[in-house]
Amino acid sequence: MSNNLPDLPNIDVGSFRTPSAADFADVARSTHAPRFLLLYGSLREKSYSRMLTMEAVRLLKEMGGEVRIFDPRGLPLPDGEPENHPKVLELRALAQWAEGMVWTSPERHGAMTGIMKAQIDWIPLAIGAIRPTQGKTLAVMEVSGGSQSFNAVNQMRILGRWMRMITIPNQSSVAKAFLEFDDAGRMRASSYYERVVDVMEELFKFTLLTRDVSSFLVDRYSERKEVAQPLDSRL
Repeated sequence: MSNNLPDLPNIDVGSFRTPSAADFADVARSTHAPRFLLLYGSLREKSYSRMLTMEAVRLLKEMGGEVRIFDPRGLPLPDGEPENHPKVLELRALAQWAEGMVWTSPERHGAMTGIMKAQIDWIPLAIGAIRPTQGKTLAVMEVSGGSQSFNAVNQMRILGRWMRMITIPNQSSVAKAFLEFDDAGRMRASSYYERVVDVMEELFKFTLLTRDVSSFLVDRYSERKEVAQPLDSRL
């Protein structure tokens, strides 16, 4: 430890940084459309989580985003197949491509579905030196068959934090989803629909705001110190 910071004797001075507004001043701004990956948690033919996902797709596209949806059909259970399974490779490539994500799950037995969790579990915290989700934005939504609940979105928030994602404050929980969609699979006008618009708008804003500075936002003292220690030992 260094004696250069007498009030912080446990700090490694070489790894310590003082964030400043100037750190954001000269950031090059991306000009391409924001890129979003959407995941949903049901394989049913009449899947309300997929219908809600499609409403999000339409909104994000109208705002100017580039959107891709992962179809979970054929994705094996985590560790049930090798990591080079085609569906796993597809999902991981999309996770690296995306700058923001939307996770939409039904609530089943008071929780997100296994199908939703399996998709998230197949996205690793790191691939080599690359963290596929770190610093990327995330919006969470759920559909329920009964009264409004927040169990699934709360669980997905925990997972988003664990995967170092910037999970936006707003969220959507659609109660009695079977009443909220018409026969064509379109969401009816309601306060629930307005909340979905709010969530997608907020996700788009946060993505524009953070995508070019995400590496700085998630740069951590502990990790800088961890990298510096082996270098010091070699020198």
